Amino acid sequence: MVMLRRLLLAVVAALVLLIVGLNLWGLLTLGTLEPQPNPVLAEEANHTVMVFGATGSVGDGLLKAAMLAPEVDTVYAVTRRMSPRLEEGQATGRVKVIMHEDFTDYATLSSQLAEVNTVMWGLGTTSIGMDEDTYRWIHVHFPVAFVTAWLDARTEGPMAFHYVTGMGTGEEESAQWAKDKGRAEREVSEMAAGTGLRTFGHRSGWVRPTSEYANALVYFGEWLATPGHLVIRGTDLGRAMFEISARVEEVPNGALIDNLDAIRFAEAYRQRQP
Repeated sequence: MVMLRRLLLAVVAALVLLIVGLNLWGLLTLGTLEPQPNPVLAEEANHTVMVFGATGSVGDGLLKAAMLAPEVDTVYAVTRRMSPRLEEGQATGRVKVIMHEDFTDYATLSSQLAEVNTVMWGLGTTSIGMDEDTYRWIHVHFPVAFVTAWLDARTEGPMAFHYVTGMGTGEEESAQWAKDKGRAEREVSEMAAGTGLRTFGHRSGWVRPTSEYANALVYFGEWLATPGHLVIRGTDLGRAMFEISARVEEVPNGALIDNLDAIRFAEAYRQRQP
């Protein structure tokens, strides 16, 4: 019994040290961009939005943000299956659901792509238990194929491609998943150079699910991760994307957005709302 108690105390102590360490790391390293006061905004930057991965935890938050945004006229949701929020949005007529199977081929979407201003790319999967080639196919080939098709349909801005790549992404990192996503960030940025498109890699921390899918444990985890700016709500991540899309003269193509950056831009977005 004594040994079990000591083991439990050791586990708890290790978890406390891990949480404190991560929060200290976040406080010391996150936050490279600061929204400028009184920015020049492109009012039409988010009129037509396209969301990928809307049935996932991250994408659901992005879709909810798009449905709540007053400046968004039309939301195209490209998906393989439905969700309660997609059904809700479709019923209002504001969300147009596009059932799509091959995420390397967008030939049938050229007319919609010609309208789109902002793309919120939350499509992805975990690297755990997945072979490297399949992971690379999803996280590199899918977005690169999309940006290729989008630039074939349109090159006049404002256009913004927001890819949620996650904290730890980078071609210089040791993990292969991080290298692959870093490669995708670089490739789409290079493709956009000289066009009206700007691309952004959102190296977010923990994206908290929407309130409809959260519970007491989720809220407790959010509380633990907040001091170090390691968590952002999915809807706030969407708001940050809209704010960055509108600041066409401020945030350049290829900018990497860390979790604190996104929190700051989401707050700037909220402050502009009536």
